[in-house]
Amino acid sequence: MEMIDTHVHVWNFEKAAYEWLKNDTSILNRNYNIEELQAEVEKTAITGGVLVQAANNFEDTNWMLQVANATGFIKGVVGWMPLKDPTFTATALKEYLGNPYFKGVRHLIHDEPDPQWLLQSTVTQSLSVLAAYDVPYDVVGVTPQHLITTLEVAQKVPELRLMLDHMNQPPIVTGDRFGVWGELMKAAASHRNIYVKISGLGTCAKKGTAWTADDIQPYIEFVLEHFGENRCVTGGDWPVSLLAGSYQQTWQQYLKVLSKTLNEAALQKVVNTNAVTFYNL
Repeated sequence: MEMIDTHVHVWNFEKAAYEWLKNDTSILNRNYNIEELQAEVEKTAITGGVLVQAANNFEDTNWMLQVANATGFIKGVVGWMPLKDPTFTATALKEYLGNPYFKGVRHLIHDEPDPQWLLQSTVTQSLSVLAAYDVPYDVVGVTPQHLITTLEVAQKVPELRLMLDHMNQPPIVTGDRFGVWGELMKAAASHRNIYVKISGLGTCAKKGTAWTADDIQPYIEFVLEHFGENRCVTGGDWPVSLLAGSYQQTWQQYLKVLSKTLNEAALQKVVNTNAVTFYNL
């Protein structure tokens, strides 16, 4: 069975500036190059990957496109666009779409002080430009307010395909079943163009390396129930996931839940086909 990891990061301080890492004291504050991940991928069933932006600048996007071009298993890149400038976004997007690896756009909205950053008129205009070119947008939300904002974006730009990264941080820590997060995710699931990425759950559990499939199973089952087998994908979130254990451990726990929950045909969609379709890989 082929498997796509829809959420891989690489960063190199000589290639781009990563503001969020400047005062980071964890293992993340160093270069992470694709060669390091390749050795780990070989221990798993992963057959393809998607690189996702880690900085709000073109340098990061250009570096990822370079890496994708030189790396066999990387099939696409979710880059960055200057969304506050719709004209610049339109110009840059046309240029980037000439690259066969450019597949989507993201902005680090969770680092913006305003949780409604995406609802600025200039930003929604840029999102309309993405929709016009059928380029999807990844939402890296971490609070209920980010989900509320995403629901408003879906109303304002209904043709834009949206991906909720890391399941918008389910309440694994509190064990809530499923509270405000659940209600908002149900509302999101009612929009045909909102998809969900089963990723980032190890770090979301906040148990270090001690998290298990049991910790994440209720939340994965919840999104599968509401979004269905056609609108869910999977991602490893390397190297951020290393804060919660090895790459291999992450995928073992995800597959333990997914293979127990889904039949073979549905599993193939969630770990492969949906990603290929959503990101046009």
